[in-house]
Amino acid sequence: MDGWLNTWWSNHTADISSNTAGFAGAFGQWAIGDPDWSCRDDGSSSDCDFDPCDSRVLNDKGNDIRPAYYTMESVNRLHAYFTGMGQAFEVASIGAALSKDSWATVFYKDKDVKSVTVLREVINAITTVIGIGAAFGGLGGAVAGAAASSLNSLFTGAAAVATPLIGQHQDDTFQKSADLGGILGKIVLEAMKSYIAANNLLMHGDNFESSGDIRSYLKGGLFLAFPGVDKVALIDSMNAFLTGQAINQLWRTQKIFIMGGGACGDGQGIGSGPQDHSVCRDGKAWYLYYWQENDVVSTTAHQWGWMAAPPGADQLDAGTNYPGVTVADVINSSLDSYNVARYSYNADTAASRAEDALSSGWGNPGSKGASWEGVFTVPVCDVGWAVGSTLQGKDFILQPYDHDSRPVWCGPVCTGNLQTTKDFIAAANMNNFDSPKHLCDQPPGY
Repeated sequence: MDGWLNTWWSNHTADISSNTAGFAGAFGQWAIGDPDWSCRDDGSSSDCDFDPCDSRVLNDKGNDIRPAYYTMESVNRLHAYFTGMGQAFEVASIGAALSKDSWATVFYKDKDVKSVTVLREVINAITTVIGIGAAFGGLGGAVAGAAASSLNSLFTGAAAVATPLIGQHQDDTFQKSADLGGILGKIVLEAMKSYIAANNLLMHGDNFESSGDIRSYLKGGLFLAFPGVDKVALIDSMNAFLTGQAINQLWRTQKIFIMGGGACGDGQGIGSGPQDHSVCRDGKAWYLYYWQENDVVSTTAHQWGWMAAPPGADQLDAGTNYPGVTVADVINSSLDSYNVARYSYNADTAASRAEDALSSGWGNPGSKGASWEGVFTVPVCDVGWAVGSTLQGKDFILQPYDHDSRPVWCGPVCTGNLQTTKDFIAAANMNNFDSPKHLCDQPPGY
């Protein structure tokens, strides 16, 4: 069908140009004798309908009947996609789910107020989230990769409209009373409203942003069997992405990290982690940690702080106020981010990886929600190498959550590599922090 449509387009450029409805009008005139087949999003519920069994014009097209029908059906369902996206984003569920007035008090406890840049970092990631949402809405039960070029157009087109909106919010800063969720929801709703307007441009035959004309969206037959937008799944996915991104950026300003790499269940002589905030993956255990700095005057060892659950982790456990995001999502997403780019996974990495996943067909970001790579980038330290080593204090590398839990890292604890350990220490906001060295006979080098 792709080649046939390109040939038809080349042979009817004059018809497309002269018809007030552009491509859709010209094609409707040629295929079914209806010059008003505009498929515009103008409030009409019938301007994209057609009955192939009751069209003398279509049934007289000979060898062109089948590709003409498939093209009209694809155009009609693409129009239904934009209509469905519009209906999904008319609801207030995104704003309601994200508009919490307690973000900072729930997920932020650090003594130093570093959060002035948090909102900007979250905003930088929104273009990718919007693109993922648009592609996910277009799948409609299809398998990612079945029509990868069309999915890529959905991704790039939606992401493109978010860029100018993001520029309008670059001066916003996140303070403890800021309505982070309200701003996120506003940007998403504004962007999707602009994206939905793409229907009219595409139906007219125009190029939309960097995603191409309507042929880019129809390529590969993605919309031939499109059943419609799963609005509930789409909103849930978008909420999970945005909530996860916001929590991640708040946590990334604090001493929050992931350690593990030993056997699930521990017992290998490198300590024992908090089982209730862990993931067993490929036979290895990974634990989510927060170095809780002492918040009372003390002359005991507690002045250095202790290992605790990150602020707000209990809210994720409850699954009530921030649904769609779990501690397992945090760990799995962060592990995937680490495996791709170590401690340098940023908004550009997220965009390129999501676009590649959709265009190459190796992943469906929308279906994975908050567990998709890049939603969380909590620094990871693989200490599995220490099993069987002679590293001093290795029995205390991993610790449970406890007021008396103070780990010991007497060397290159991360992969056995000093530079990796230094990079981890920096990423976890622990530079110039000496507590993990407190029982080391020799300076550990980081």
